[in-house]
Amino acid sequence: MLDNTDDDTKGHPAPSRPTISDIARRAGVSKGAVSFALNGRPGVSDDTRGRILRIAEELNWRPHRAARALSGAHTDAMGLVVARPARTLGVEPFFAHLVSGLQAGLSAQSIALQLLIVEDTDAEIDVYHRWASEHRVDGLVLVDLKSDDPRPPVVERLGLPAIILGGTGTYRGLSSVWADDHAAMLSIVDYLGALGHRRVAHVAGMSALAHTQERVHALESARTRLGLDHVQTVHTDFSDAEGAATTRRLLTARPRPTAIIYDSDVMAVAGLGVAMEMGVPVPDELSIVSFDDSVLTQLMHPALTALSRDTYTLGITVAEALMAVVADPRSRQHIQAATPSLVVRESTAPVRDVAP
Repeated sequence: MLDNTDDDTKGHPAPSRPTISDIARRAGVSKGAVSFALNGRPGVSDDTRGRILRIAEELNWRPHRAARALSGAHTDAMGLVVARPARTLGVEPFFAHLVSGLQAGLSAQSIALQLLIVEDTDAEIDVYHRWASEHRVDGLVLVDLKSDDPRPPVVERLGLPAIILGGTGTYRGLSSVWADDHAAMLSIVDYLGALGHRRVAHVAGMSALAHTQERVHALESARTRLGLDHVQTVHTDFSDAEGAATTRRLLTARPRPTAIIYDSDVMAVAGLGVAMEMGVPVPDELSIVSFDDSVLTQLMHPALTALSRDTYTLGITVAEALMAVVADPRSRQHIQAATPSLVVRESTAPVRDVAP
């Protein structure tokens, strides 16, 4: 039962936010009657309930968070905590589109998205403990799944409904929405192989991330089948700065790759800038492919070949799956999203005989 205890009898000034006692005085009824009416419970007449609800609306009354937590009521908010540098996320179109889709899907049911950016996984877990104890959110979206990730078992112990976005589709008792990163990477590598590329570099994200590992494994698995002479993966933090620095090292090394695959559009654009700076023509001497498509990749000159998916719709799918799990915590949602499709643009071409 929701209750906003009031302290009129303690001699303190009345709080600025309206209380159940304020409603009771206006309606000429007891606090218990107000509580029954606001909770939709029997014990008051329809006329009295209607009068109480109208007064609560006039006073803009909302239940106190602590009272909601004690009552087990929903908070009408979902949580997303991201352990990445805020500077990196601020320029990443994929994340912006994902959050937009999440919020759109939740807003359709008048549910808010509570977003926090933290420094590391330990800080993220601390947030989950605090949110659970304060009943801040009804459910969670977990992103950037890692090998032996400590977060899912913590979330399970806390009893928080959750959706994992990414990974390989399953993790113990938690629900998930995922795409096949292995198949997506193979579509890039097979295309480059058909163009005659045998020296391929991969500018990847963090090595601990499950989706990064899937992409690396896919590239390695294609080495023998496609007869690749030289395959190299370099891990980064997804930032434009590391994308540029890694590209510079790759293009000054020998043998020099004839094709580079970037795990994000931001890094791919930075890599293109370095190639132009160093006088390495794209695509004549270097083909570039981005694992993410966006306005950035499309507006470059040359426009970048990229894997395309509807990230906004992906966010909506995650939101709907999470709401279903919150509605029935015993249910499990394991949804495989469409595999991103390769969109060929001007940044890739058949390999030419150039100096190694």
